[in-house]
Amino acid sequence: MNQVKNIVVLFGGASPEYAVSLESAHAVLCSMDRQKYNPVMVGITREGKWFHFTGETARIKEDTWCNETDCAPAVLSPDRTNHHLIVLRGEKEERKAELISVDAVFPVLHGRNGEDGTLQGMVELAGIPLVGCGTLSSALCMDKDRAHRLAELSGVRVPRAMVLMEESAVNKACDFAKELGFPVFVKPVKAGSSYGVTKVTDMEQLAPAVALAFRYDNRVILEEAIAGFEVGCAVCGCDRLIVGEVDEIELASGFFDYTEKYTLKTSAIHVPARISKEKAQEIQEAAKRIYRALDCAGFARVDMFLTPEGEIVFNEVNTIPGFTEHSRYPGMMRAAGYSFAEVVNRIIGQAVG
Repeated sequence: MNQVKNIVVLFGGASPEYAVSLESAHAVLCSMDRQKYNPVMVGITREGKWFHFTGETARIKEDTWCNETDCAPAVLSPDRTNHHLIVLRGEKEERKAELISVDAVFPVLHGRNGEDGTLQGMVELAGIPLVGCGTLSSALCMDKDRAHRLAELSGVRVPRAMVLMEESAVNKACDFAKELGFPVFVKPVKAGSSYGVTKVTDMEQLAPAVALAFRYDNRVILEEAIAGFEVGCAVCGCDRLIVGEVDEIELASGFFDYTEKYTLKTSAIHVPARISKEKAQEIQEAAKRIYRALDCAGFARVDMFLTPEGEIVFNEVNTIPGFTEHSRYPGMMRAAGYSFAEVVNRIIGQAVG
């Protein structure tokens, strides 16, 4: 009989997307095959403190997980010869280190300090198998500028864009916006869930939008607005790839910002997308090409635009997309015949063999 593997599931994080991570982690934990995998729950607070959590998984979703009863300080050992989570038990003056063996780490974290390669680098430094994309791909996909450059080299069209290195460069942004024509998008180069993103429709909105984006990153990208609608493709695998059905985002107005992503107040997601089978296959092939170009492994969601002329334009890759029962990635995989539990256990299995 195969030994049950200890999988460290990381949740929370020092990121604006902390709350989304709690939802995703709860869903993942509830779907793990306990005959194969033993979840070792590790929560990271908004301030960046690490705790081994031993309470009920419902507390994660409720954000009541961080308490003295259920938590003990923890750290992942960087020692490559022994894969351990080091947990400090007892009162401060009498704490003793407990070692929990680790077979793999599954970061269910979104955005900065979780999805951008920083955490992945620590896990890879320790020599521990990682569930999902590695350091390089995570960093590249979080960086909108570099991701676009590589996607373009793979043969997929990308929006015209320019990068601002400092807020005082807003005059350059004005010139570029005149060249592109309104509307334009202003985004932090590295941020998730549409934080700091503004759809700018006239010149007066540009400077405040640039200032907002600089609150989230030290580089800002000004990007052409693409006519048409957004489509997405769930990709899973390392050498051999499987893809979900293509989905389509229908917007009543504006753009798919944080509120719409998590409430769908005025938008709708169609799975499969309301496009021809041939166009869907073309999008799936483009998604796989982008996935490989950005060195992705394990799983990721590739987002693109489909123009009225039928042209595919790259948007971004989410290396740790939302992972609740109602999120886009599981929805696309479900439409392709893979249940949520099957997807969760497949991607863990890819890491531990």
